[in-house]
Amino acid sequence: MAVRSFKYVIVGGGVSAGCAAREFAKQGAKPGELAITSKEAVAPYERPALSKAYLFKEGFARLPGFHVCVGSGGERLLPEWYKEQGIELILSTEIAKADLAGKAFVSAPGETFKYQTLLIATGSTVCKRTVASLGTFMESMHVIIKLTAFKVQRAEAKNIFYLRDIVDADGLLEAIKAKKNGKCVIVGGGYIALVLGAALKINYLDVTMVYPEPWCMPRLFTADIAAFYEGYYSNKGIRIVKGTVAVGFTAHDNGEVKEVHLKDGRVLEADIVIVGVGGRPLTALFKGQVEEEKGGIKTDTFFKTSVPDVYAVGDVASFPLKRARCLCCGLSTSTMLATSVLIQAIKAAEEGKTVEEYDYLPYFYSRSFDLSWQFYGDNVGDTVLFGDNSPTSAKPKFGTYWIKEGKVVGAFLEGGAPEENKAIAKLAKFQPQVETVDQLKAEGLNFAIKYEAVKFVKLLVYYRCD
Repeated sequence: MAVRSFKYVIVGGGVSAGCAAREFAKQGAKPGELAITSKEAVAPYERPALSKAYLFKEGFARLPGFHVCVGSGGERLLPEWYKEQGIELILSTEIAKADLAGKAFVSAPGETFKYQTLLIATGSTVCKRTVASLGTFMESMHVIIKLTAFKVQRAEAKNIFYLRDIVDADGLLEAIKAKKNGKCVIVGGGYIALVLGAALKINYLDVTMVYPEPWCMPRLFTADIAAFYEGYYSNKGIRIVKGTVAVGFTAHDNGEVKEVHLKDGRVLEADIVIVGVGGRPLTALFKGQVEEEKGGIKTDTFFKTSVPDVYAVGDVASFPLKRARCLCCGLSTSTMLATSVLIQAIKAAEEGKTVEEYDYLPYFYSRSFDLSWQFYGDNVGDTVLFGDNSPTSAKPKFGTYWIKEGKVVGAFLEGGAPEENKAIAKLAKFQPQVETVDQLKAEGLNFAIKYEAVKFVKLLVYYRCD
């Protein structure tokens, strides 16, 4: 097979790859220098759209409408854009072997690719680990689970879905159309499960969510925050089953799923099952060749790995943050910022220059039904709940502050206006000292708004004096 050589190669075709290509072009990469390899058959696109607008009623998000980097307010990179820039977009190509020491990797068909600088952007993947009990595993881990990898009865039944790429989304969409007004069981109570629960309910399905934790999204939400969303979803007609897991299925004669069997003995009817309990960084290609940390590929603040000329970004990277424990960032906006700094660092290194370290403020958001929340910072320490968090309110608006060692280190807000979301972001970034927790309880959202105003005045005075 032929050997192809490039100055830069990106392995992975997700949001990180598209954003990196955009920055390489801005930094003056020459035609023929950059190649992107991807298992998917389409150019990089905004993956979050798959669990949101893609599953809404007819006429919403479809390609080419959500190619990278439109989700973060940037230019939409259509397939022809890569050709115009002289970027080799190698699609429908799975990488079978990586040789980081030899600066090469081999595709499944046997083609060899050589590189000078490698960017790993493989994202997260389906877990293939085999264990005796799915229930035990799901109670202790948060991964995308391929049920056929476990000893689970009838896990191969039709209409059991895992939403990872556009092919998965297309399959789910066809099932939604075929099973109109049918029953859907969502296995999981995390971020993706909550978004999918809303999307399926909007499509007139009878939705039940099943998860082992005492409340939804326990890695981010407090019990008080979760109580609002569980109540709101219940009021929308979504049933929530907590404290148990799915351990098996039964199927109709045609092979389609019929029932979900739970560990506590209950049996749920199901026309569609969606498994959405998290993701695991895809690092298998590089095992033993690069240092890992907390399941991902360890990088420094410039996204460099332990191997010279090899970088990692996105879900696959274990990145050191200054303000929080979180080490991975997968949202489009944060990915665009991260890849921008990364490519600038690569180009600076070539010229013997340096760039500023990436100072990322952890940021998460979600929209479902008529709800919209944002979170900034870290969710550690004591908490203060403020505002109206009644799930029956016409326009609920509430939030939570996290306080550690006398400082506000994290902030969450549901139903905030743009300027209010900006205020809580500033609060989490600068981590102001708090005199008493009672102060936060009394002022609520006004504490963030007042701090934002004071910060602006101080900056204005600084620049005038300067």
